[in-house]
Amino acid sequence: MKEYKYKINGHEYKVNVGDIENNIANIEVNGVPYTVELEEEKAIKPVVKRVAPANDAPAATAKPAAAKPAAAAAGEHVIASPLPGVIKEFHVKEGQQVKASDVVCILEAMKMGNEIHAGKDGVVKSINVALEESVQEGTTIMIIA
Repeated sequence: MKEYKYKINGHEYKVNVGDIENNIANIEVNGVPYTVELEEEKAIKPVVKRVAPANDAPAATAKPAAAKPAAAAAGEHVIASPLPGVIKEFHVKEGQQVKASDVVCILEAMKMGNEIHAGKDGVVKSINVALEESVQEGTTIMIIA
């Protein structure tokens, strides 16, 4: 039996892979046994989700690089992620008028919901991330104009 340790979205998993016979694997995850049916091995193509214009940044790689805030035009305000986390809620839509104190989204980090405020009165010009997307510190969440 081979033992692996994984950390996914901050959660640790201990995985034991047992016998594999006729495409059926006996697997144990954190002490819970599972019988897993394996499919024939196929070539896997990586899926790259782009949220920035094609000429802004290189394509995603296996190891995420530190995200840089998107450049804002004069008079625009970039709302960047203050820490790594997952976008859990949006409270605004593109084109919506906001006040500086308005909560625009909720970022879950370290199992806590963090309110992200607009920081400037204006209109939501763009939302640059998707719901449930993992973001790094400094990733541009949205731009207020």
